[in-house]
Amino acid sequence: MSHLRTILPYFRPYRVGLLVGLFLVVVSNVFTVAGPWLLRLAIDALEDPGVSVSDIGLFAGLIVLAAILGGVAKYGMRELLNGISRRIECDLRADFFRHLLRLDASFYGSQRTGDIMARATNDTLAVRQAVGPAVMYSVNTAMMSLLALTLMLLISPRLTWMALIPMALLPPVVLGFGRIIHTRFQRIQEQFSTLSTQVQENLSGVRLVRAYGQEDDQARRFADLNREYMDRNIHLVRASGAFHPTLGLLTGIAMVVVLWIGGQEVMAERISVGDFVAFIFYLNLLTWPMIALGWVVNLFQRGEASMARINAILETEPEVVPEEGSRDALTAGGRLEFRNVSFRYPGTRRPVLQDISFTVEPGETVAVVGPTGAGKSTLVSLLPRLYDPTDGEVLLDGHPLPEYEPASLRRRMGIVPQDTFLFSETIGANVGLGLDLPEWEGREISGQEMDGREAEVEGMEQGDDEEEISWAPEDLDPRILRAARIAQLDEQVRDFPRGYGTYLGERGINLSGGQKQRATLARALARDPGILILDDALSAVDTQTEARILAELRDDIRNRTCFLISHRVTAVMNADRILVLDDGRLVDQGTHEELLARGGVYAGLLRRQLLEQEVSGTDEGDAGQASGTQGAIPTPVG
Repeated sequence: MSHLRTILPYFRPYRVGLLVGLFLVVVSNVFTVAGPWLLRLAIDALEDPGVSVSDIGLFAGLIVLAAILGGVAKYGMRELLNGISRRIECDLRADFFRHLLRLDASFYGSQRTGDIMARATNDTLAVRQAVGPAVMYSVNTAMMSLLALTLMLLISPRLTWMALIPMALLPPVVLGFGRIIHTRFQRIQEQFSTLSTQVQENLSGVRLVRAYGQEDDQARRFADLNREYMDRNIHLVRASGAFHPTLGLLTGIAMVVVLWIGGQEVMAERISVGDFVAFIFYLNLLTWPMIALGWVVNLFQRGEASMARINAILETEPEVVPEEGSRDALTAGGRLEFRNVSFRYPGTRRPVLQDISFTVEPGETVAVVGPTGAGKSTLVSLLPRLYDPTDGEVLLDGHPLPEYEPASLRRRMGIVPQDTFLFSETIGANVGLGLDLPEWEGREISGQEMDGREAEVEGMEQGDDEEEISWAPEDLDPRILRAARIAQLDEQVRDFPRGYGTYLGERGINLSGGQKQRATLARALARDPGILILDDALSAVDTQTEARILAELRDDIRNRTCFLISHRVTAVMNADRILVLDDGRLVDQGTHEELLARGGVYAGLLRRQLLEQEVSGTDEGDAGQASGTQGAIPTPVG
């Protein structure tokens, strides 16, 4: 049970309640064993010629009182100990989630989301049962066994030892079944993780599944996984099903021994009838702890297996960690420098970036261009320390980034990633992520609101024009409105049923690709970041909207450093400097005109873009503007 030991610190805040609960376990057992002893006295009293009805009534009243007090104590112990286990489960799950937020991109690149979700839900439940019901019944079993055995020995030591002979087989039986249960339950949890991953991926990608007509194929895959999950559970049920009857057989043999030998003891008048009846009651009371022992071992084995899976995550340390005495990036000037930076992803050998060096002054707009796979996104991912360089270093104001506190470093940045992500929340809450929003903009959704929210999302997808309650834009944080206007999102949001209070589906499924990109752009701008990173942030936006956004951005980013990645030359041509990457190397840098004059990779990228526009019949006005004149693009020899 080495893994379950890690849960012990979680008991500390509840130690008083735990001690009271365990005390009530003892009290309930005392009153439970008192009942048969009082019954013994009552039966033996019947042989006394002077016994009266009031005497028997007194014994009956005491038996009832013991039952009532024992029941109250049992209720108290269950309320306290099971309640504490629920709180520990909540604390463990909160710590698990908090730790997940600390882990960096390399961890999530090697883990399945469904597996992590299974550990946060199913495994924490198994741990709760181990630290709650299992602990309670362990103490209950120990106390009942001790009290019952003590009173049985007082009645007849010979009969007690004879009854315990069949039960001597219980420890090896319990240990053997415990190992089997542990192994099979671990396999069940692993399969549950796989099943959860299948469901999560299909729900997130349901439109893609439908677009490719894969509903039947995915249903078959799920059925196979589900059947395997069922088979593994049946294997566990078979072990558990054989476990309890085996315990019952051993205790049944003990009962036969008591009836045979105990009857002889009564006939020989070595024990009284009351002793014999009480002994049978105590053997029955002892039978339940023996059976409960198997159930407790089962719960502990399950909890051990689940805690091992949870610990595997909790013991994973992030590769990007703050150093002692970290600097506050919010007070830094903003000069960035890449010094001989190389990088390869964890677990791979191929370098993605190789020996890159350049400097960016505060307020400078730097574009990064290059062929697909050149390392553009990887380059900018080093700025918020999603990864750290394999070699070399990135500096802010002359200090390596690891010297800055990661949270303050990321608060200074606004990032629009390639893969847009929106939460299942209001548009206002998504754009205002990271801001101190009013309660109505950022509140959590209660269970009572879920039906209405789902209906609203469905209504948006179906074009429902029914009148909706609308939240006035003037009540919004002005930073949200300003950012939405720059991102050319404001006009469309005002046409939604509830404006900025409109709830989005999962990952913003009820928005178009361009709307999602503009929402994530507005989210980055709303933070008023000192460093703005746009990673192909307008790829899903039409060229006319892109031109309007870029025009607004030129005024907005004058006082902030901006990194701009785009495959469209029209988006980067006005940058102060353009970095050209090819196969992970910085092969050229300069202004748009300088790079065109030198030819090379940049000119080749522009030439291919012009050809694509010509083939697709796109208006070449923007392209001509980008190149100055088409003839100015050098033509490679050969």
